[in-house]
Amino acid sequence: MRYITVEGLEFHYDNEPVLENIHYHLDSGEFVTLTGENGAAKTTLIKATLGILKPKQGKIVISEKSIRGQKLRMAYLPQQIASFNAGFPSTVYEFVKSGRYPRQGWFRRLNKHDEEHVKASLESVGMWEHRGKRLGSLSGGQKQRAVIARMFASDPDIFILDEPTTGMDSGTKDDFYRLMHHSAKKHGKSVLMITHDPDELKDYADRNIYLVRNQHSPWRCFNVHGQNQEVTEYESL
Repeated sequence: MRYITVEGLEFHYDNEPVLENIHYHLDSGEFVTLTGENGAAKTTLIKATLGILKPKQGKIVISEKSIRGQKLRMAYLPQQIASFNAGFPSTVYEFVKSGRYPRQGWFRRLNKHDEEHVKASLESVGMWEHRGKRLGSLSGGQKQRAVIARMFASDPDIFILDEPTTGMDSGTKDDFYRLMHHSAKKHGKSVLMITHDPDELKDYADRNIYLVRNQHSPWRCFNVHGQNQEVTEYESL
C-alpha cells in the first residue's frame, strides 16, 4: 500500500533553490534509506514532505489510512533529539510510557496491553534494565535509545528517522537496524531513514534514495547519473 507519494516537489530558501523536481514514494512494509552528500538537503526534504516546511510547489499525498484500515500514524525522529539535561525529572519508564497516552487519550489509564507494549519497547532497544534511571543521568547513546523506545511505544505505521543511530556503538546500531527491518517485514511498518552510512544497512534496507548536489549550484539535487534533476531510487545500496 502506498503511504507517501511526492511528485515535482520544489523548495526554496528565500530565492535560492534547494530542491527541484523531486519525486519519490514510500510503501507499507518498506525499509528505505535516504542518503547523499553533506548539504544535499536530506533533512529539508523530510521536513517538506511532513509539512514542517512549506514547499514552493509540488504534490504530496499521505495516505489517511493504514494497511489495517485505521487512521495512519507517523513518528518523526529529528536529529540529536536526545538532549535532556541532568535535571530532567522523568524516569526512562515514565518517559517511554508517555508515548502511549496520545493513542489512548491523555486522561485514560493505561491497561495491561499498554504496559506490556512499553516493556517490549524498552527491551527492544536494550533499555529495560535502565527503566528506573533519570533521563538526564544517561549517556548520549542511552538517551537516544530511550527516545526511540518512546517512539516504538506510540506504535506508528510510519517511522521517519533522521540519523537515529547517532551516539550508538556498532553492536547497538546493528540491533536497531535489525529491529527496523523486522518492523517493516513482519508488521507492515514503513521506515524512511536518513543515514550517512548506507553500507551498514545493505543487509536490511530495500531501497535507497540518493541526493547529490549539482556542481553548478550548492543546493540543487539531480539524478545520480547526471541526466535529470530529480531523486533517483535504486534497488541495491
